[in-house]
This record gives sequence, C-alpha cells and structure tokens, in this order.
Amino acid sequence: MIRDLSGSTLTWTASPHLTPPHPGPPDLIRPGPRAPNSSPTGPDPKPWTLPPPLQDLGQPRGPHHPSPSSQWDPMITTLPGLYLLSVGVVKPAGWIFGWSEHVVCSVGMLRFVNLLFSVGNFYLLYLLLRKVQPRHRSASSVQRILSTLTLAVFPTLYFFNFLYYTEAGSVFFTLFSYLMCLYGNHKTSALLGFCGFMFRQTNIIWAAFCAGEVVAQRLAEAWKIELQKKKEERLPTGKGPLAELRRLLRFVWAYASAPKNLCELLLLTWPYVMLGLLFCAFVLLNGGIVVGDRSSHEACLHIPQLFYFFSFTLFFAFPHLLSPSKVKTFLCLVWRRRIHFFVITFVSVCLVWKFTYAHKYLLADNRHYTFYVWKRVFQRHEVVKYLLVPGYIFAGWSVADSLKSKSVFWNLMFFVCLFAVTVPQKLLEFRYFVLPYVIYRLNIPLPPISRLLCELACYIVVNSLTFYIFLNKTFQWPNSQDTQRFMW
Repeated sequence: MIRDLSGSTLTWTASPHLTPPHPGPPDLIRPGPRAPNSSPTGPDPKPWTLPPPLQDLGQPRGPHHPSPSSQWDPMITTLPGLYLLSVGVVKPAGWIFGWSEHVVCSVGMLRFVNLLFSVGNFYLLYLLLRKVQPRHRSASSVQRILSTLTLAVFPTLYFFNFLYYTEAGSVFFTLFSYLMCLYGNHKTSALLGFCGFMFRQTNIIWAAFCAGEVVAQRLAEAWKIELQKKKEERLPTGKGPLAELRRLLRFVWAYASAPKNLCELLLLTWPYVMLGLLFCAFVLLNGGIVVGDRSSHEACLHIPQLFYFFSFTLFFAFPHLLSPSKVKTFLCLVWRRRIHFFVITFVSVCLVWKFTYAHKYLLADNRHYTFYVWKRVFQRHEVVKYLLVPGYIFAGWSVADSLKSKSVFWNLMFFVCLFAVTVPQKLLEFRYFVLPYVIYRLNIPLPPISRLLCELACYIVVNSLTFYIFLNKTFQWPNSQDTQRFMW
C-alpha cells in the first residue's frame, strides 16, 4: 500500500507484492544516493531522491567524472543519445569558458541542455507551421506565432524541458527530421531521424512517417490526376464510402503495380529505407527494441491506447475540437448512420474488454497524473471503461474530422504511425503522446486567434498548477525518507 497526496491509503490489485519505490519508467537517468550534507538543487529527474551532478550513461558516478562510462545501468531502456550529446555540449563549454568540473557536471548544466532543445523546438515549430500550413491571406503571422507559442508551452512537453529527460531532445530531432522531409532534403531527414532514434527507439516510427509523407504526396498527386481524367471522360462513379474505398484501393494497387512508380518512390525514400534496414539490424542483434530492463517493457496489443490518445487530444485541443456545433454535427451523423455507429460501438466495447491492460507502474506509482486518472476514473467501477466508449468515438471522430483538409493518403500514414507508436505500449504514459499530438496539432488548419488565446491561457494555467504542485506539494512514502513529488 502507498499513500496519495491526500493521505488516503491506496491498494493496487494487479501486483500486490510490488513495493515502491520501483525504478520508474527507466528510460531516464536514474538518480543515485544523495551525497552527505548535500542540499537540494531544485526539481529532480526522478523525485524520490536528489541526484548527484551526473549519472554518466545511467551509471552513478561522482561529480568529477563527466566522460561516458563503459558500464550501463540495466534499468535504462533507451539508447544513450541524450547522455552522449550532453557530454558533447558540457565538456567543450567547460574548456571554452574555463569552468570547473563541479560547474560542468552540475545538475543545472545538464538541465540546461534540455533548455537549449526547448529553444530549438520553438523555432522548429514556427518553421513547420509556415511550411505545413497553406499560406492563405486569412492566415496572419499573429496566428502562426500564437500557434507556435501554444505548442511550445504544451504542458506535457513543457514540464520536461526543465528536467533531464529525453523528451525535449526526442521532439527536437523528430521535428527537425520532419522539416527537412518537407523541404525535400531526405538524406538529412533520415540522419536526423537516426538521432531521434538514439533518444528513443520508437522515434523510428516517425522516420517512417517522413517516408510516408513522401509516398502520400505522390499518391495524392496521382489520385488528383485520376479524378480529373474521370471527370473529363464523364465516367460513372459509385456513391458512398464503400464505393470510394474500392476506387481508392484499385487506384493504389494500380499505382503500386507500375515498376516506374516504385522506382520513383525508391529513389526518393532510399535514405529512410537504409535507416529502416539499420533499425532491423539493431533489433536482430539486440533481440528486441528495448535495451536494458525488458521485464517491464514488453510489447502487447493494447488497442485502448488509441482511445486514450484521442481523449488526451480532445482534452488539450478542446478549443478546436469541442463546440456545440461539432457535437450537433456528430449526433446528426450518428443518427443518419446509426447502424454503422452501432457496429463501431460494439467493436470498440469488445476491444476495451479484451485488450485493456494495467501496467504495474501505473498501479503503484502515485507521483504521476495517470495513477490518479486510473484510480479515480477507471477503477471506480468495472463498467466505467465501457461507459467511456461513446466519448472515445466522439474524440476519434473529432480528431479525424479536424484532419479532413489533409489527403486520405496522409491520414492513412498518420493513423498507421499513431497505431504503431501507441498500441504496443502496455504502460499508460502521457509522455508517449507528446510527439503524435504535436504532429497532429501542426497539421490541423490554423485556428482563429480567439481559440488560440483560449488554448494558450489553458496551457498556462495547467503549467502553473503543475509546477506549483511539483514544487510545493511534496510527500513521503511510508518506507522511504526521500521526498516525493507529483508530476506528469
């Protein structure tokens, strides 16, 4: 049993013998024991203990060892991209400015690396908005700047900019890769995708998304020509979604059957193909995608993760997705196609029934928001998870409807990548939703200024509350004297 912030005793059912503190999501730098008579230096990467100045590649070291260690903490499950880059930044900075080893290897200096990434993310978001969004006259520079600022302070990402986590660097290299892809510099894009992979292995999916962006663009161009030909020849076309789907499938099959088209796509995407082959070699040599501790990071078919992502997106993008007119439109659509929605609802209930998992970290770690969401919503009663299905369907429809300005091929690529990056994860962790949310948010039409201001104000309130609770509402576990902190 553990105690939550209100002091009430909590009991989890899936792992009754699990005793906190557990190692936490181990893709982070794990803190070592606090040095004698040391003083806190601010929020830590893992709040149950204050870290020494540097944990080189996951191996606890003293304050005078800023070089990579040949030893590896087996609880860390990501590749050493953040650690290697940190050494590459702080060591030259120490030489140039003549800083002492104590300063170079301090916690503040390591966190400063992520602050640099956050500045880079702001600039990349602005460049991406200029590239992704069509330059209509109605889209003012104020809208783009407000959209950039809003995404830069997106709570789940913004919080981790101030801690030594992989989020900021992972987002930086993925967005940079996406930007280079949009500019047609695919070799650079694949190289940056590899850097993102070194921060988090699942980022390989977003490198595949960049390749899919190229394929989707070519397919959309060819499909537009095909539709124009049929219009000029006045060929009869069937009506309804099924007829449209059949036409699309026939078109894709015909396009993919032409060797000329395949060669053209291969010439454009070969850097991503090489990166994919490198990833396959890594998986074969490593025996899986996870390095380090695999016992708590086993892949499974956790389909409700899609529903959680849709709900997460609806919550944070509510000014754009939730309105009386949208609800009315959705209800009218449900009434017109009630048989379709009945089937969708039945299938969704079955998926929730058969494929809902509760990771032991989710049930035991009362420092994270997901713990309280699960305890106070999903564990309130067994039937709750089924009652939420209509909300999931509305959230998924809202997300898909907001992307209708993109081609059907782009949507297909995005949702395939979303499935691949979320569904295999057993752990419900909001950090896993950061990149798909940011990419989604970049690609919806630029909202009006009033909605952007509402979204920005909400993000500022959420960030303020999160940091206030993190810094001031500390607590302790019964079996530990270390200070615990509440966080995403």
